[in-house]
Amino acid sequence: MFLDEVVLQVKSGKGGDGIIAFRREKHVPLGGPSGGDGGKGGSVIFEADEGLSTLYDLKYMKHVRAKAGENGKIKDMRGADAEDVIVKVPVGTTVFNLDDNRVICDLVQHGEQAIIAKGGKGGRGNSAFASSRNKAPRIQENGDPSQIVDIRVELKLLADVGIIGFPSVGKSTIISSVSGSRPKIADYPFTTIIPNLGVVSLDNVKSFVLADMPGLIEGASQGLGLGIQFLKHIERTRVLLHVIDMSLDSTRDPYQDYITINNELSTYKFQLSKRPQIVVANKMDTEGADERLAEFKKQYHDDFEIVEISALTKKGLTTLMQKASLLLEQTKQFSLYEETEIPSELIVEFEKEVPSFEVIQIDEHTYEVVGEAISRLYQRSNFMTDEAVMKFISQLRKLGVDNALRKAGAKDTDMVKIIDFEFEFVE
Repeated sequence: MFLDEVVLQVKSGKGGDGIIAFRREKHVPLGGPSGGDGGKGGSVIFEADEGLSTLYDLKYMKHVRAKAGENGKIKDMRGADAEDVIVKVPVGTTVFNLDDNRVICDLVQHGEQAIIAKGGKGGRGNSAFASSRNKAPRIQENGDPSQIVDIRVELKLLADVGIIGFPSVGKSTIISSVSGSRPKIADYPFTTIIPNLGVVSLDNVKSFVLADMPGLIEGASQGLGLGIQFLKHIERTRVLLHVIDMSLDSTRDPYQDYITINNELSTYKFQLSKRPQIVVANKMDTEGADERLAEFKKQYHDDFEIVEISALTKKGLTTLMQKASLLLEQTKQFSLYEETEIPSELIVEFEKEVPSFEVIQIDEHTYEVVGEAISRLYQRSNFMTDEAVMKFISQLRKLGVDNALRKAGAKDTDMVKIIDFEFEFVE
């Protein structure tokens, strides 16, 4: 079963918590702190696999979750890191953030990986806070929380050459004649309901991947017919074979068909109409086809070459494939996304959090401090001991929260709220 789009949620593992512990061996006087650090949480990683051709394996995978890192242990032992979850997807898979449609990664090479949700960093145990001034700290850190990301996974076929045209113009017959692909062929519209891939293997023709795109119709780029589901598969192609039915059996006008399909390409994103084309005049073995082609050429003003074939009798197919192969060699790969849209590194990670916060006045004597850095500091803090609370307050002061509260108008005894933690402001 061919499946080219899936929506799911991924969740990385939380980082393990550091612990508070002290050495108590019989012959170790003043043993000191021995709380170990927590382990790293597992990440969710997508990896391109050339052995896959569909997203069907993800169809019933509504959630992908990695495990949390292990908490720290006594005797300065670090908790175990959780294993990363590797999700195999076909080459040509693009992952979007469902909330803002941002491109997270575009996997176009076998083995290429991208971190979709990064595992939380483990928290430090109390032994990490020991110093000459504080030889028995009762402080530890919680591990970083999980990252939860709703994503849309989209497969865009990696074909070099795409065959386009109205339904029943002979696209499936062409690909079955020049490759090992065996698509369904019949004399009714929309016989092809999934894209078909085939590797062209003819004498004196350099091998390339050919894709038969399901029939487009007028309005396909706006959602009519089946075209909107499959226009995306043309995005990665470098050359288009535009097949037109020249037989008298066709009730449509060949030139109008040509204009209509190109209008749909120009309306769709990524400027598909700028892909080089070869116009394929098909069914030239039928009576009256020569006259229809002559009429077509009178109206035709583009620079694309016209090649006459009969897919049924295979006449002209080798010449067509030779010309397609030559044009392919002369055409560079088209970029689907701007360089700023996706990171250039092989491993794609989320941007590091910027230490920022905002002070909001709730009422005359109550203020709230919000922001990514504040939330992260709160989540890593454990308020079970007075020493841990004082450390949290000290870290807020280092971030500049005190000065920001003063500028906002906070005075002695005013209440300051940070998530579920509340304290009085003291000048």
